[in-house]
Amino acid sequence: MRWIVLSATHVAVLVIGFALGVYALPILTAPESLDREMLATTAKSAVFKAGFTRDLKGSDFLHWGEGSVSLTPDKIVHEGELAPGPDYKLYLVKEFVEDEEQFLKVKPDAQLVGDVKTFDGFLLDVPQGVDIGSYTTVVVWCEAFGEFITAAKYQ
Repeated sequence: MRWIVLSATHVAVLVIGFALGVYALPILTAPESLDREMLATTAKSAVFKAGFTRDLKGSDFLHWGEGSVSLTPDKIVHEGELAPGPDYKLYLVKEFVEDEEQFLKVKPDAQLVGDVKTFDGFLLDVPQGVDIGSYTTVVVWCEAFGEFITAAKYQ
């Protein structure tokens, strides 16, 4: 009986440690935050604006985003915060989605913009040849775990 209890407690500690490591590693390895003034200056020339909110159907206490998103023909700027996590990607989609199921249905037609590596604002280049006017929504997606983080409809 003692071996069972010891084994169970050791496995529990191992699982908790692994989970904390997965959560903490992106925070520890994130690049320095971008200059807020530079983000604000870039956002001023936006063609479209939208906002991330925490109250989407697919968001929860571990997967959320808040703040403004500004789109220029060649840049996407986020001024706000995202829940930290690994392997975040920013996508453009043609219809608003607010959870994993909805995003997975449109993901084959989604346009990958790039990797999101900072959690308190980001600035990404729109890929060459991509027309942001052909899409309506930006989505932050955790590729590693297939988790919806947040989305904002800009048109």
